[in-house]
Amino acid sequence: MPQTSSSNAYNVVCFGEILWDILPDKAVPGGAPMNVAYHLHRLGERPALLTRTGIDERGKELLTMMESMNIDTTLIQLDYELPTGIVHATPNEQGEMSYEIVAPAAWDHIQYDHDVESVVKNAEYFVFGSLATRNKQSKETLYKLLEIARTKVLDINLRQPFFTREIVEELLSKCDVVKMNISELELITGWFAEYKSIEDRIQLIQDKFNIRSIIITMGADGAVVNFRGSYHRHNGYKVQVADTIGSGDSFLAAFLASVLQNKSPEEALTFASGLGALVASKTGGWPAYNISDIYSLINNTQIIH
Repeated sequence: MPQTSSSNAYNVVCFGEILWDILPDKAVPGGAPMNVAYHLHRLGERPALLTRTGIDERGKELLTMMESMNIDTTLIQLDYELPTGIVHATPNEQGEMSYEIVAPAAWDHIQYDHDVESVVKNAEYFVFGSLATRNKQSKETLYKLLEIARTKVLDINLRQPFFTREIVEELLSKCDVVKMNISELELITGWFAEYKSIEDRIQLIQDKFNIRSIIITMGADGAVVNFRGSYHRHNGYKVQVADTIGSGDSFLAAFLASVLQNKSPEEALTFASGLGALVASKTGGWPAYNISDIYSLINNTQIIH
């Protein structure tokens, strides 16, 4: 049975897809919201995962895995008709992934109810992505929750063919914080104007959509953050990349956890860069690690120049 907990026990709610990444040689648990929740839990926070899975073997295995790690499953809905989501993930020579996201899937049909409403109202952060809008049911639930969430964090996660310019602009207008990678930043700002500098692109997004903070991950080139009006940059850590599954999700989780723990933006960015590099050096989005492993990497790994 799913674990139970009171609504005020959660400080972050992660909304959206739960699935298996089917790699050439194995299957690993995935989905950006689930990955963020996994890493928040490992970092000592109290995430709730609001999603939906099938009652098939894949769904049962996901629930069993999460419960074995003491990750709260209270808000994971069960679908008696649709299958648990899967994605065919294929790495290139650099370890970067391409994805075929299979439809239909149970997470396309996340339902709204008053228990969910209470949890979202009480959480510090509500994390969501653009992929959750590909089906009418989950999209309608998401939009209702965005009306009541405190701080709305958009992890934009653009995947063809499941987004349009209209949807992206709509989601940007509803969020307080946005995380995207450099390719997504270039794509979105290219809709409006031609810019050369990252800072100008970031400023456009923040000004046009009234966004408080923006986080840009740049793979091997590190990350840049404009946090409440101040810019911070980290050049990243040099590691041997196993694959990039969940690396950006772990980065976001580490940054949010740091802010919740009242760390400075510089400390948050360093810590997030460390965890992102650690996860990229391992296979899949759910590698086992301790917080001490992150600091070991930070203290002993070369920063890319």
